[in-house]
Amino acid sequence: MSNPLLDTPDLPAFDRIAPEHVEPAIEQILSDNRATIDTRLAQGAPFTWDNFVAPMEALEDRRDRAWSPVSHLNAVVNTPELRAAYETCLPKLSDYSTDLGQNEALFAAYRAVSERDDFEALSVEQRRVVENAIRDFRLAGVDLPHDDKAQYKRLKSELSQLTTRFANNLLDATNAWSLDIEDESRLAGLPDSARAMFRDAAEREGIRGWRVTLQMPSFLAVMTHAEDRSLRETIYEAFVTRASDVGPHAGEWDNGPVMERILAIRHELAQLLGFDNYAQRSLVTKMASDPAEVLTFLRELAGQAVPRARDELAELEAFARDAGGPDTLRPWDIAFYAEKMRESRYAISQEQLKPYFPADRVVEGLFAVVGRLFGIRVRERTDAPTWHRDVRFFEIEDRDGQPRGRFYLDLYARAHKRGGAWMAGAIQRRRRPDGGIQQPAAFLTCNFTPPVDGNPALLSHDEVTTLFHEFGHGLHHLLTQVDTAGVAGISGVAWDAVELPSQFLENWCWEREALDLFARHHETGEPLPQELFERLRASRQFQAGMQMVRQLEFSLFDLLLHQDYDPATGARIQETLDEVRRSVAVIEAPAYNRFQHGFAHIFAGGYAAGYYSYKWAEVLSADAWSRFEEDGVFNERTGADFLVHILERGGSEDPMTLFRAFRGRAPSIEPLLRQHGIVNAPDHHP
Repeated sequence: MSNPLLDTPDLPAFDRIAPEHVEPAIEQILSDNRATIDTRLAQGAPFTWDNFVAPMEALEDRRDRAWSPVSHLNAVVNTPELRAAYETCLPKLSDYSTDLGQNEALFAAYRAVSERDDFEALSVEQRRVVENAIRDFRLAGVDLPHDDKAQYKRLKSELSQLTTRFANNLLDATNAWSLDIEDESRLAGLPDSARAMFRDAAEREGIRGWRVTLQMPSFLAVMTHAEDRSLRETIYEAFVTRASDVGPHAGEWDNGPVMERILAIRHELAQLLGFDNYAQRSLVTKMASDPAEVLTFLRELAGQAVPRARDELAELEAFARDAGGPDTLRPWDIAFYAEKMRESRYAISQEQLKPYFPADRVVEGLFAVVGRLFGIRVRERTDAPTWHRDVRFFEIEDRDGQPRGRFYLDLYARAHKRGGAWMAGAIQRRRRPDGGIQQPAAFLTCNFTPPVDGNPALLSHDEVTTLFHEFGHGLHHLLTQVDTAGVAGISGVAWDAVELPSQFLENWCWEREALDLFARHHETGEPLPQELFERLRASRQFQAGMQMVRQLEFSLFDLLLHQDYDPATGARIQETLDEVRRSVAVIEAPAYNRFQHGFAHIFAGGYAAGYYSYKWAEVLSADAWSRFEEDGVFNERTGADFLVHILERGGSEDPMTLFRAFRGRAPSIEPLLRQHGIVNAPDHHP
């Protein structure tokens, strides 16, 4: 029987992939790749794009085509067998990457390509791939002495396993906790949709009553609507102590030692390469020049946002006291009273909006919005194998009917699925040896409340915004016109620019013209009433200061944790977080709060010493959006310019060059501050 991971079908054969296929396929591909590289290097010069770099891209594509579906399945249908197969392959893949990165003959071959007389005749994209490769060889330790190379390799292998252990601990701790409720009075304040979700969770387990879990839809429903303050505190404590040394499962999946070791390894890797700390190492591949520039940026934003956030908290506490609440709000009170205050101030709530956002119609509306903006058409296919009955598959065509990309859409939360929302590349666009183009594919994953009791899934406006955000990432990957895989789509994009398209697309969730394409009541078909829309728009800046300082807290904690690491004192994780909170946080966290133990972005994802990227890219996205404010939110020429200069160019050029090409100037921070209502600035009108 053939191994589906060794075949090269147009799309992954999810209906045939089994855990026992993983290790044999990866071992064979890595072995084949090593042999092919050795043979090519033995042949010697000349090394050119066509006879060397392009074939290297093909080898990496074969590896990625096998590993990408395995990595994705491990995140969305995690089973013990799949997890074991996945983890067995991690050190093999890490060793392979490090061996290539430290291969001096391979490095010399790339340099030979860059030193050829005809190097400048290569395309911009091709030159950037070669230049990035040379940079990455140095970042992989190609220049290190033999013993240091060996140490680097050992550390990289251990690090890959530790980051996976962090994610596994968090997933297991999230799945392990639940609260079964038989007294319905404890659910006072919760909407019918949340009660139905809890009842469905209980019925699936054969339990009477209602089951509350730590899946995000369940957690948010309780924190936002439950009148029972003790229930809110109970689920808050369970959530913020996941995978830690305290809380309901204290010590069972403790990420504390894992974080300590991850930070120690990153620091040692950075020092092996000649950097003072990992923050310096991280910024080599980003727009920002050094940690000092990032800290200045974050602290300047904090200077604007913290006073606003303090005023907002004082207003919220006054509102809560007037409503008969506590004199001092604790973290488990914030979302509850914020929603009450939003309802009081703007006569609007997330629950009031949900009937106008049935999930299927929102998806159709999203496609209509990007169709008007970028001249593309999205159509569903039902013949592609998937991993779950809820998963849908779509193709994108341009205005001429030419294919541009494909994507899987997995919207709903479920057990054994990693929390959060993300886009990941499934297949890279690249030019094949026969001259044809390999069309890209992507995974778009969310964790929304699933449909229950035969009713359609209804999204909150926040969830609508999340869907638009992730699809912005998807368009960046799928609409690329770059044919060299190393800089196609999101590949090769500076990490602090990669959030530009995603944050940018969120803006249409607040525009009447866009909402008219999909915001209709799921029962009556009535469009979102104008007065409700106006209240929604008015609420956009509600508690914007508190939201910003929360992101600044995460960003500063991440950067300082990696910049200030000292082997003599260890990571000082809690101390660093406490210091950051004293400088920017306006809500005091309880002593048991272990937020860091679940901070997967930096300990299991790609944001280490880079979480600031969300705010950095938000400056770019707000300024890009301001051009649409000036020209019209569906201005055809402006949409075409964003498509051509940002979405289609991927990582082929410096992101500042691409931004200037679209905006006509360097980015300004003023649109971001105005968007958050932190400074008063004149409105732009089309």
